[in-house]
Amino acid sequence: MSKKLLSGNEAIARGAYEAGVKTAYGYPGTPSTEILEELAKYDDVYAEWCPNEKVAFEVGIGSSIAGARTFVAMKQVGLNVAADPLFTFSYTGVNAGFVFVSADDPQLHSSQNEQDNRHYAKAAKVPMIEPSDSQEAKDMVIEAFKISEEFDTPVMMRTTTRIAHSKSMVENGERAAIENKKYEKNPQKFVMIPAHGIKRHAFIEERLKRLQAYAEGFKFNTLEMNSNILGIVSSGITYQYAKELFPEASHLKLAFTHPLPVKLIKKFADKVKNIMVVEELDPFLEDALRTLGLKVTGKEFVPIVGELNPGIVYDAVIKAYPEAVKLAQPGIDDGLEQAAGIRKGFASIPMRPPALCPGCPHRGVFYALRKHKYIVNGDIGCYTLAVLPPLSALDTQLDMGTGASVVHGFTKADAAFSKKAVGVIGDSTFIHSGIAPLINTVYNKGTSTVIILDNRITAMTGRQDHPGTGRTIKGEKTYALDFEKLARAIGIKSVRTVDPYDLKETEKAINEETAKKEPSLIIARRACLLIERVWDLPYEIVTDVCRDCGQCISLGCPALTRSGDVLKIDRTLCIGCGVCYKICKFDAVKTRSKK
Repeated sequence: MSKKLLSGNEAIARGAYEAGVKTAYGYPGTPSTEILEELAKYDDVYAEWCPNEKVAFEVGIGSSIAGARTFVAMKQVGLNVAADPLFTFSYTGVNAGFVFVSADDPQLHSSQNEQDNRHYAKAAKVPMIEPSDSQEAKDMVIEAFKISEEFDTPVMMRTTTRIAHSKSMVENGERAAIENKKYEKNPQKFVMIPAHGIKRHAFIEERLKRLQAYAEGFKFNTLEMNSNILGIVSSGITYQYAKELFPEASHLKLAFTHPLPVKLIKKFADKVKNIMVVEELDPFLEDALRTLGLKVTGKEFVPIVGELNPGIVYDAVIKAYPEAVKLAQPGIDDGLEQAAGIRKGFASIPMRPPALCPGCPHRGVFYALRKHKYIVNGDIGCYTLAVLPPLSALDTQLDMGTGASVVHGFTKADAAFSKKAVGVIGDSTFIHSGIAPLINTVYNKGTSTVIILDNRITAMTGRQDHPGTGRTIKGEKTYALDFEKLARAIGIKSVRTVDPYDLKETEKAINEETAKKEPSLIIARRACLLIERVWDLPYEIVTDVCRDCGQCISLGCPALTRSGDVLKIDRTLCIGCGVCYKICKFDAVKTRSKK
């Protein structure tokens, strides 16, 4: 046994390892990414990045049915992609244990929505567990595999950003020696034709009843009786806030959140005069308690939008029950006031908006698109930052794959958009969800132009490999998907590759391809500068020559700054990509010599 300081994600990976997991699959997405990266470090675990979450889930299903304990990880929007296999896998059940993590992102730290994935567990009728710290995260994964195999079900572990990335002490154990289960042909269980599916539906309804009875004794649920004035119901990170703020209140921490332990909840309710539910995002627990006929407070005082923190929770509880101040941690209001002062101080610091890195290869493409006033249908990735000033280049962006599909809708709504609109999509995102839209465009005689912003990596989530990089998650060499050959194979005749640092060629390619009355693909290929830095000679602006036209500043490069009326290039940030040099009409930008 050893103790280590681990993040929730590291602890989950450790738990999967100790549980005897043999195979693990996923697609990188904050806040879940590090789970699979950590699992890949264990020699006893086979891990892989998959093209998308649906593939990861389905490959995982195959491993489970074949007999290996299997783990799958994704962020909250990734489960949207994997929802199709999830719902049917709930019907079939497992062979070897199958556990998957859905990591929610309250406050949208790195997401396009704040969806609450607890609803998925209820809709798919699978058990859901929620850890409140790293130790629980590790231990509950081990327990989840036992649940999966005992109840013949996939098990969902739901985490949030704070649990995923916060660190606490974890006591590690040894890896369990788990042999693969024998595979036996059983089409009535694993082939979901209607005649089989209707019987399995009856099975999962009965399974839910058994799971509810199990939830009553789930060892990670905790009932802490203190004062009868107020009982706080919470789960996950909100338990930590509530317990720290109001140690003298009574607490019901729910770790098994679907199906809920009804008897335990009613037992708690009988012992307190007031019940307040503290939870992030939707009133999932609150609505469930009301369905049980309990009188509770919650979202009247606890925000439904955004991430909670101790200050928000304290204010909500005191506003709902002023007498709860007697149950609060002594001096906590002073601490919260001090924290609020610190946050206020942070707020007074001038904000630096997120921006593409200095020398980012995407910048030249967006400069060209804005210059020629194209309608740009965007996608999920670093390049989404091009929506912000001064580039201000994006018009639409919804989810993975929309860069390749929405533009086709534009052209079908009005043929004139073929010359006015383009789609942009990253290389990893193209593999994730962009191939099918291109096939659709060709099949339906579309005329849209799509640009793959190929920076040779899954950049925004931390530079993970994908099927186009030629490397696996374990760093092994493998076949690299050839975008040009793929595009031609699906029927796109006009395919060209450009270097986005070559602005003239990039502009020419965009203008020529959008003029064609056929589908076309432009591959803007240049490796992310964080994985391949080519130049080391920064540029500088010759002040006497500069006319201060603002053309270079319009690139939005962080290396370009203004000091009073003088434009400067920060040599510590400039990587020498030369894009500002190429757009300067007055030859005011030149390379510095080595010193």
